[in-house]
Amino acid sequence: MLTRILTAAAFAGALTLVAACSGPAEDAGHRQADAVEAQGEAQADALERQADVAPTGAQKDALNRQADAAEDAADAKADAIEKEIDRKY
Repeated sequence: MLTRILTAAAFAGALTLVAACSGPAEDAGHRQADAVEAQGEAQADALERQADVAPTGAQKDALNRQADAAEDAADAKADAIEKEIDRKY
């Protein structure tokens, strides 16, 4: 969890630097990527909270795997958006 927070903070800092020299369309693309990533983290956090109270180890493991998959999918989608932005601008 702390790693995710630190990664998000570093990413936000990097975006601040990028935003200083970009146009409105590029900024919108970065905001979209940020939103995708934030949604994935929120979904993963919700699944992790469910895992914390799951009655069996198997259910905990399954929920944690789902959390990891949700975050990985969101990260991949956000990365694809960023790559497209880099290609365009």
